[in-house]
Amino acid sequence: MLGRPKTPEEYVDLVDQALFEIEDLRQAAEYDMDSMGDATEFLDRLERDVRKLRESMADGSYLFGKENLSYVKVVEHQDERILPFKMLLLKINETHLKGLDVEGG
Repeated sequence: MLGRPKTPEEYVDLVDQALFEIEDLRQAAEYDMDSMGDATEFLDRLERDVRKLRESMADGSYLFGKENLSYVKVVEHQDERILPFKMLLLKINETHLKGLDVEGG
């Protein structure tokens, strides 16, 4: 996916995908603690933040914003080898900041 999502449904799908990826990474980290090391520490915060975002979408309280989502500081400091879906999380944040891609570009 190159551009931001065009519909609210696509945006929610991105967040759901991120939650799936977080759970998948957590399972991998628990299985292979030696190579994943401190991954589980930032995963707890990441999952909490993304879950809160998803809940706000579900209950109708979500608002697009002018500031980064709370998880961005954690994500920016992770290597893509540790966080293979880093770009997905940054895409969600970009959508949060800029809104849906209603122009279709």
